[in-house]
Amino acid sequence: MKKCISILVVLATIIACSTASQNIANNDNASNKKQSDTIRIANDSLEYEVIIIDNGFNYWLASRAFPRNYHSLSFLENKNQQYVTEWNIRVLQPNRYDPNLYEMRIDYQPQIHYGYEVNYLIYNYMIYFQNTYKQKLAGYVPVR
Repeated sequence: MKKCISILVVLATIIACSTASQNIANNDNASNKKQSDTIRIANDSLEYEVIIIDNGFNYWLASRAFPRNYHSLSFLENKNQQYVTEWNIRVLQPNRYDPNLYEMRIDYQPQIHYGYEVNYLIYNYMIYFQNTYKQKLAGYVPVR
């Protein structure tokens, strides 16, 4: 009987230690998610910078967004121009639209070639923003 109890105690200790180490690993992964929620793209030659800071966007981008090259560059540029135009209109009307959602103007100029990656991130952020905050900027919004 003493052998059974001592074996159970050893097994319980081993299980408790392994569970604690898994919880520590899970907490490390959660803190990495929070730290990586900032996406920054910069191009010094064109003097532009895109910084996206929104909790959950990086996870949403990895798990729910259409993959890169799903949409053409011209599609992304067209949609971004529509979304950014409406966004900037809402920034200028803080009495009508929530100023906590529309804090800053986006300086997106259609005559500048930003490249696929920048347009991809802006487009997907706009989709994420509209679905997350129940907003509709322009036209059909894919539910992802």
